[in-house]
This record gives sequence, structure tokens and C-alpha cells, in this order.
Amino acid sequence: MANLSTNIAGLHLPNLFFNASGVCCQHEHELKQLLESDSGSLITKSATYEMREGNPSPRYVPLPAIQSSINSMGLPNEGYEYYLAYAKKYDYSNPKPLFVSLSGLSVADNKKMVEGFVAANLPCVLEINFSCPNVPGKPQLGYDMEAMESALNVLAPIIKKPFGIKLPPYFDIAHFDTAAAIFNKFDNLAYLTCINSVGNGLAIDFETETALIKPKDGFGGLGGLMVLNTALANVNAFYRRCPNKKIIGVGGVTSGKEAFLHVLAGASAVQIGTQLKEEGPKLFSRVKKELEDIMVAKGYKSLEDFRGKVKTL
Repeated sequence: MANLSTNIAGLHLPNLFFNASGVCCQHEHELKQLLESDSGSLITKSATYEMREGNPSPRYVPLPAIQSSINSMGLPNEGYEYYLAYAKKYDYSNPKPLFVSLSGLSVADNKKMVEGFVAANLPCVLEINFSCPNVPGKPQLGYDMEAMESALNVLAPIIKKPFGIKLPPYFDIAHFDTAAAIFNKFDNLAYLTCINSVGNGLAIDFETETALIKPKDGFGGLGGLMVLNTALANVNAFYRRCPNKKIIGVGGVTSGKEAFLHVLAGASAVQIGTQLKEEGPKLFSRVKKELEDIMVAKGYKSLEDFRGKVKTL
């Protein structure tokens, strides 16, 4: 049998798969579904300091012909105290470690939320989301290198323990270089999650000549198979540039094949968003089996056998 186990932020995951933050994780009953599934871990919805209803609907639309989606959710969530309460009662004897995503609308909000979790002294892992593209009037911190470094200077010493950040997709080699140089300054920044959705795409219905989603005049984040190659590039770029950090790959995973490619590019774990939204948590059983079959066929016994070993011409 192929071994799909992995380690992130010093914690053991029985397998590399879990949900992308934002999918099947806003409410406790959804998190329970993840616990009962074949995922190797779970992460909560990105929390803001106060509860948010998010953007008006329709705000998520699948694009089934290309196994993709467009969304402008606007960070709907129950507020950080809801997820803090969940983390306090989480059964940490469960083999699935708990990751908690925080996405404050300001550094001050992130600081207050981080302080709340630090004070609780819980064994969950924090992930700071620097990459939500769908809050009107709030640019992605991940595209402001100076502001991102400033935020890390504030948050990393407070967190102290290993933590992660979720990143937007980068498209320029210079941006990979600059961002990686920043990340490598912070020893307890243990992992990078690449990527959030590709921001500000526009999907239009051919028949009605109308944008498919309502917020932001139809502009929204793109996910699913259409973003696979961008995700793989970001995973590999940071795998090469940040040798002391783990990479969680997100984007375009519809089957075990895309998960294999993420690991080949350098991912230590793989999150699934659009396909999980469409298929539900039962998908984890399928993609696990598909990846195991691929590894057996290729003669790989563990993820370490091929992680980051993509060949170049």
C-alpha cells in the first residue's frame, strides 16, 4: 500500500488531503462532516473579528463544462469567537489535526484574533489568510509586499508556535523572489498555502449576456481545474525558494492525478475547494484511492519518493 501520510507544522496527518478553507467549514455540522470523511485534516472557514454575512447572492456558480467555478463570497463566517469555541472543545486525540484560518480586515483585527487563540493555548495550527480577493474595498495583503512583511512582523512573535499563511497567486518571477525573501525571515512561519482563487475573473452567460454572479459587477475568484497550472507554478516556485517551509497545494484538484502533480511540484499536503463543493466530503475516499493507485503504478511507496521531483527540460 502507498503511504499518504505527511507532516505540517510539526503535526502528523494520516493522509495529505483536506478541505480548502471556505468550503464545507463555516458551521460545526460541516466540520463534523469533514471529521467523518476520509480527509487527513480539516481547516475552518476564514474568520473575521466579527460575524459577516458576506456578499449578496448569487455569489458562487459552478462552471461544470470546465470543472471550475467563480465566486465572490465576501468572507461569510460566524466570527472568530465561534471558531475559537470550536477549537476549545475539539477532540485533539483525533488523528486529524485542526487548522484554524483567520482573515482579519485589518492587522489590528488579526492581532486581536491571534491573541485570543494564543491565550487559549490550544494545539490547533493557525493559518493567516492574506489572500481573499472578494471583499469590496479591501485589497489582498499578499500583493502588498511591504504591508505583508509588516503584518508578519506583528503576528509571528505573538503566535510563537509554527503557523502558516494563505497566499494569492503570483504571476511574476520577481514577485516569487521578493515574497520568498520575506517569508524566509520568519522561522515559525512553517508553511505556505498556495493558492487562493485567481482574483477578479468574469464569467458571462452566453444566452442572457449577463454576468453569472452578482457582487462586484460579476467579478469573482476563479477556482477548479482552470487554475491548476497557476497553482502548480506557485507551489513549485515557493518549494524551490523556501526550503525550510512546507507547501500546501490548492487549486485544480478534481482527482488523484492533480493531487499527484501538486506533490510532484513540491506540496506536502493538498487542499480541495471547488470539487469538494460540488461532490461533497465523500470525494476524499475517491481521490485517496486514485492517488494510491497512481503511486503503486509508478512504484512510489511514500509522498517523499516524488515530492518536488518534477523534471525540467
